[in-house]
Amino acid sequence: MDFKYLIRPYNNAPLTRHVMLDMLKDYKRPNDKISELIKNGDLISLKKGLYIPGIKTDLTGPELFVIANHLWGPSYVSLESALSYWGLIPERVYEVSSITIKLSKKYKTPKGRFSYRFMPSPYYSFGIKSVELSPGQVAVVATPEKALCDKIITTVGLVLRSPAQTRDFLLDDLRIDPEWLRKFNIDELRSWIEDAPKKESLRMLVKTLEKL
Repeated sequence: MDFKYLIRPYNNAPLTRHVMLDMLKDYKRPNDKISELIKNGDLISLKKGLYIPGIKTDLTGPELFVIANHLWGPSYVSLESALSYWGLIPERVYEVSSITIKLSKKYKTPKGRFSYRFMPSPYYSFGIKSVELSPGQVAVVATPEKALCDKIITTVGLVLRSPAQTRDFLLDDLRIDPEWLRKFNIDELRSWIEDAPKKESLRMLVKTLEKL
């Protein structure tokens, strides 16, 4: 059977080597077949043991956020990537940024760049949700509130000490629409602070949001 028909049911998420070997079990040397498929453009290798359909299959393949979840996990999409996805910031993002409970990591793949920043538990598990990006494709993404907290925590040298400074950071540096910020679930955000890094900066964020 043509490979593009074999791989079609697996279009919505990256494939592991185990899945690929099972798919190609009728071949005497499946590992050699994988190498051939990559060379021919039927398969793209994201990293060792993780693949997506190549351009010659005519399949769209997994969404970038889905790839991010699988490339290094457990993880969730956050920071500028999530802020842009939710429409909080106007900038187009050229790297998919995620948060992980594993070591920080970066990948440069044929599908783009992916970065991962460490966050401790239990803070890691707060404010994340499964989002259906397209039919059959679901990714774990930070809520707007969590993405903003993650941004504050991971910005080196940023310490929020006053409402004026915090407003400047939110409205001038990040260029977030104040109307968006007024929709934030402040009670939920406040509930994360005791388990979060940069507690005082997040408390100042809450104080500033309450006065918008």
